[in-house]
Amino acid sequence: MNESRNAELWFPDLCRLHRVGTLLGLAELAVLVVMLAPDGVRGWDAGGFIRASGFALWLALTVSVLLCRMRRSLSRWPPRTGSLLAVALASAVAIAAAGIVHALFASVAGEGNTLPGFWRFVGGSAAIVALITALALRYFYVIDGWRAQVNANARAEADALQARIRPHFLFNSMNLIASLLRSQPAVAERAVLDLSDLFRAALDAGENNSSLAEEVELAERYLAIESLRLGERLSIAWTRQEPLPWSLPMPRLTLQPLVENAVLHGVSRLPEGGKVEIALEADENILRIRVRNPAPAAPNPVGAGAGHAQRNIGHRLAYAFGPRAKMTAAWAEGYYECELSLPLGYVRRP
Repeated sequence: MNESRNAELWFPDLCRLHRVGTLLGLAELAVLVVMLAPDGVRGWDAGGFIRASGFALWLALTVSVLLCRMRRSLSRWPPRTGSLLAVALASAVAIAAAGIVHALFASVAGEGNTLPGFWRFVGGSAAIVALITALALRYFYVIDGWRAQVNANARAEADALQARIRPHFLFNSMNLIASLLRSQPAVAERAVLDLSDLFRAALDAGENNSSLAEEVELAERYLAIESLRLGERLSIAWTRQEPLPWSLPMPRLTLQPLVENAVLHGVSRLPEGGKVEIALEADENILRIRVRNPAPAAPNPVGAGAGHAQRNIGHRLAYAFGPRAKMTAAWAEGYYECELSLPLGYVRRP
C-alpha cells in the first residue's frame, strides 16, 4: 500500500534533510561562482559574501519548503508540466524575495553605495534559482527512478528465487509423513501440522514480513520434522542470549533455509549424524544469527542447493536491511558455519 502511494507521487521528495542540504549546497556554490567570476565590475569582501550567502541560503530553504509542501499537488500533473510549474513557483519566490531585498537595501544604502539595477538583480536571482531548481529536480527524479527500478528488480528476483524453494518443503516432508502414517499416526498428524505452518510461510514469502520470533518458531517446526526422519542421528542445540529483538521485522523464511541446509547437506550426509548449533545474540546495533553443523569435507560441502538458498537469503536481507546486512559462510575443520549480521537501526518496510 505504501509503495503504491509513493509510486503515484512522482515529484521528488524535498522533505528529506539530505536533499534540503543538497539544495543549500547548490545555492552556496552559485554564490561562490558569482564571487569568483572575473567580471571586473566590483570586488567582493567578507561582508558582501556573507550577505549574498545568507540571501541565497534563505531563498533555497524557502523554495525547498514550498516544493516539499506542494509535492502531492505537483504530482497530480504530468511530469513535464509539474516540473515546469515547480520551476515557475521557485522563480516567483525568487522574484518576490529579490524585489523585497533590493527595496530594503535601496532604502538604507548611503550615497557611496552602489546597487545593481532592480531588474538586473531580480531577473538574475530568478534565473539562477530557476536553473538550480531545474537541475536539482532532474537529478532527484533520475535518482528516484533508478532506486525504484533497483528495488523492483530486487523484489522480483527474490520472489522468483523463493518460488523455487517452496516445493522443497512439500516433497521432502510428504515422503516422511507417508512413511509414518501406518506405524505412527499420531506422530504423522503432528508432522502434518508442522508442515502446514511451514508451507503457509513458504506461500507468504515475498508478500509479508515475518519477525525474529516467527522465524525461530518455523525453524523449530522444521527441525521437529527432521528429527522424526533422522532420529538419534540429529541433535539440536539452541543458544539464545537475551535480550533479543524478537519483534524485529525480517524477510520470511530467513532462518529456516539455513537450518535446512545444515541438516540436508551436513548432518544427513554423515553416517554418525551430528549436532546443529543455532546461536542468537544482539547488542545495541547488530543482531547475529549463527548456524553451525558438521559437514563432509568437499570442495563445496554444502551443495548447489544450499548455495542457491544462501544467495536468495543474502539478496533479500540486502533489500530489507541495506548494505550493512552481511552473510558469511565458511567450512573449516569438519564444520560449516553460516552467520547473519543484521543492523537494528533500519528495516525497509514492505
